[in-house]
Amino acid sequence: MAEQIVDEQTYLVVLNDEEQYSIWWADRALPDGWRAEGTSGTKQECLTRIGEVWTDMRPLSLRTRMAAAAAAN
Repeated sequence: MAEQIVDEQTYLVVLNDEEQYSIWWADRALPDGWRAEGTSGTKQECLTRIGEVWTDMRPLSLRTRMAAAAAAN
């Protein structure tokens, strides 16, 4: 029987300037271009939060261009 690994790490929900979400280890410096969203917890808690807030997977720049094009028409 395989031994299950327990992940006791605390994670952060992070996002970049394109409003794309990810998780990051809470005890490490954030990579360039990413900022903390405000949620921390287990990996599953953070992934659940992302599932709640990241409902449009299109990057912000694409959404902005599409909205401008729609407004121009």
